Amino acid sequence: MNNQEKPIKSFVIDTNVLIHRPDAILSFKDNEVVIPLWVLEELDRLKTFSDERGRNARHAIRFIDGVSKNSNLSEGVKLENGSTLRVIMSTGSMPTGFLEDKTDNKIILSAYELQQQGRQVFFVSKDINARVKAMALGIRAVDYEKQKVNYDKLYSGYGRIDASQETLGNLRATGSIPWNDNPTPNFYLILTDKSDPENNEIARYRAETSTLSLVDHRLPSVAGIRPMNHQQRMAMDLLLDDSVSLVSLVGKAGTGKTLLAMAAGLYLTMEKKSYSRVLVSRPVVPMGKDIGYLPGAKNEKLSHWMQPLFDNLEYIFSVYHKQNVKTLDQLIANKIIELEALSYIRGRSLPGQYIVIDEAQNLSPHEIKTIVSRAGEGSKVVLTGDPQQIDSPYLDANSNGLSYLAEAFKAQTIAGHVTLEKSERSRLAELAAELL
Repeated sequence: MNNQEKPIKSFVIDTNVLIHRPDAILSFKDNEVVIPLWVLEELDRLKTFSDERGRNARHAIRFIDGVSKNSNLSEGVKLENGSTLRVIMSTGSMPTGFLEDKTDNKIILSAYELQQQGRQVFFVSKDINARVKAMALGIRAVDYEKQKVNYDKLYSGYGRIDASQETLGNLRATGSIPWNDNPTPNFYLILTDKSDPENNEIARYRAETSTLSLVDHRLPSVAGIRPMNHQQRMAMDLLLDDSVSLVSLVGKAGTGKTLLAMAAGLYLTMEKKSYSRVLVSRPVVPMGKDIGYLPGAKNEKLSHWMQPLFDNLEYIFSVYHKQNVKTLDQLIANKIIELEALSYIRGRSLPGQYIVIDEAQNLSPHEIKTIVSRAGEGSKVVLTGDPQQIDSPYLDANSNGLSYLAEAFKAQTIAGHVTLEKSERSRLAELAAELL
């Protein structure tokens, strides 16, 4: 038996990890968590920001302050989960060619020095370039894996199965059939006659009754919009169901996810009166960035960032002829549609509203939680996006909030998800999404 003491496992945390998730320190149970002093400097710089980064920076600072009461952070503070938190400052010189005027490099140097002391070091960062630089110095570098999913295996919300003509006949005749395979709630099945692929139906699993419920392939036009393929029919079925409070739609450009969400919202608000208004937003305005630098009132400022949503609404109005409603401006003036910056949704309570968050793949899991938790009684939240088209430098298809939410809520009866595959915008748009 080898009695020699094992090297200490030390996780050196980069600033962006704490901005991504302020309580990330608690994710490293029974290990040493190291915060370089330069990380605290960056948190101090960010704490004055009014956006999500500023709030997370303040949260992280308060957490570190709270656990360090009557303790010496330089020597290490024992946390409730068995790990030890320590703050260090690099004192050595940079390796040859390593620029020390960069804060990122100083943080990496802290990990380098710990490794030189014989510790088992892991540099944890959401910044790919920082991880590459750390690995160039021989340091193990990893992404922060908490709240990540495997996008290649992301829950699609539906599946395909061979069915007998008898099963299909019973489903059509009665509208539902018993089903004991127990898929996730609101899971869709495309049942196909093996001998005749054109003979198929879509059914939705109802967990409360353990039955498959027929989705009519002749769904009526909703605000002038009619589903054009199987996945769009599934999406519209979820969007029109008031018992489903949370819907996530994933798909590449042109699959119709935003168009369907907006059409259903207008129909449910203006015709069925299920909701008081349609509230729409998207994180094109960087999360929490103030919109005051643009001229005009709030709606005028937001209109610069909401144009993709306006394009969908303008198309809907070209085919949706509702009495006494002629223009989008009229709906906004009458508060049937409300535009809101994501940074201003935080702190609000939003009861009885149909809430659409477009481009949700650019939100972190923490930001998604902030938004969805704003939904009051009787509200429905619809999130749309393409996890393969992400603008944030610290998110990817596996770590963004939209992918995480789809996996986290798949077992809930009040939630539904559909991955849309086929572009219906145009043949050119579909080829562009596939080839470019």
